[in-house]
Amino acid sequence: MTNRYDDVIAEIAEYACRQGRVGTDEAFSTARIALMDSIGCAFLALGFPACRDFITTEDSVGNYSGGTPIPGTCHVKSAPQAAFDITTAIRWLDFNDTWLAKEWGHPSDNFGGILASTDCISRSRRKADGHTFLVRDVLEMAIRSYEIQGVLALDNAFNRVGIDHVLLVKVASAAVAAAVMSDSNEEIVASAVSHAWLDATLRTYRHAPNTNARKSWAAGDATSRGVSMATFALRGMDGCYSALTAPNYGFQDVWFEGQDVTLGRPLESYVMENVLFKVKYPAEFHGQTAVEAGVALHPLIAHRLDEIRSIEIKTQEPAVRIIDKKGELNNPADRDHCIQYMTAVALLKGDVTSDDYEDDASNDPRIDALREKMVISERPEYTVEYLDPEKRSIANAVKVNFDDGSSTDEVEVRFPIGHRTRRSEAIPLLFDKFHANLEATFGDSEFTRGVGAKFRNLEDLDEVSVTDFMDALKMDARAERTAKS
Repeated sequence: MTNRYDDVIAEIAEYACRQGRVGTDEAFSTARIALMDSIGCAFLALGFPACRDFITTEDSVGNYSGGTPIPGTCHVKSAPQAAFDITTAIRWLDFNDTWLAKEWGHPSDNFGGILASTDCISRSRRKADGHTFLVRDVLEMAIRSYEIQGVLALDNAFNRVGIDHVLLVKVASAAVAAAVMSDSNEEIVASAVSHAWLDATLRTYRHAPNTNARKSWAAGDATSRGVSMATFALRGMDGCYSALTAPNYGFQDVWFEGQDVTLGRPLESYVMENVLFKVKYPAEFHGQTAVEAGVALHPLIAHRLDEIRSIEIKTQEPAVRIIDKKGELNNPADRDHCIQYMTAVALLKGDVTSDDYEDDASNDPRIDALREKMVISERPEYTVEYLDPEKRSIANAVKVNFDDGSSTDEVEVRFPIGHRTRRSEAIPLLFDKFHANLEATFGDSEFTRGVGAKFRNLEDLDEVSVTDFMDALKMDARAERTAKS
């Protein structure tokens, strides 16, 4: 590079452009599952009118010539808009994978930017020389984007200064999209990354009284912005060399209370190997094990609801800070970020689905009745194990106390089913989840059968061109009208 970028920016750029294969065999096998799961989450979200209508409006970019198809729709969009739409669908129901550390987030939020940028470049190159990116390249870009986002989250608690974790999606998406577009030119990648750091986003919309649906499209906005930064850098946009460290005006002084932004470990493939999948329950991940505990307790308490005196939930400090919510919950975005709500539904039904956060389901008076009886408190050892890189537990324990003085046993779940330690248990269920999501929206249709067959053997996708892959996920207009109805 002609000038010296901040060390963190330079290290990210070097990693995004690093030659040779990045990632272990385990990372690649996990990336295949992550791609399938993300597409499945998008398909399920398209069955909800609020999501489908939001990303399939008949606007000026609805039929962009030569653009990227939006899976499960008949629309094609420009690269930044496609990145927005794909990730918004993936993220809408809070069912995609998760990363938890001092900061948290959803690394699969980057798939919109990865698919849009690789597809856009491939369509141009196919006309010129026939060369296109393969799905294998998408997987490698996923490994890199997961690593950038996740390693930045290890030691930097952006949430504590009010910054939303989608900042890290902007940074990671800008890095990998710029690497794709520039044939791994470090100067271009560093320029895109440096500008991404200037786009910090407030967490206001994730917290009462402002919790709203923006949290469902914020990641789409972030990865789209990352792709835009990559295109600007490709056109010769100058970078901000000290975007992080500039006195008075840099990110660290303005946004981060003078703290240094650090990379918690060398950039390799640690995050993809350890990513957390939401296997069964669409709920904020700090409460996933509380849901599992609630499901286990359901048969013991379902016939004794009127006898419940109190419900104790022991959890980690981040859960207390983020999803301990009392009082009125105004919308699905509010409900799926409330540990009391998700646990109440689990106790009542023995399950939690995306429909349980909708207005009709929330009108069940038993949910709020149970919420009012819940006592949430931190169990310090859970917080310690949550932050321990060798354990990375996300523990919760639930106990129900009755009016007659009796109680259930405390049901403790330290590692959710989506954790690396339970990967062999989760993988067949993730395949089931994908096919269930596909069928929930599109029924037993030709589209469902065709897409289901494509994902039957994930390794077979490695050598498929990204353009053929994206085209296979596109619907024709008549089929989409049928799906909407």
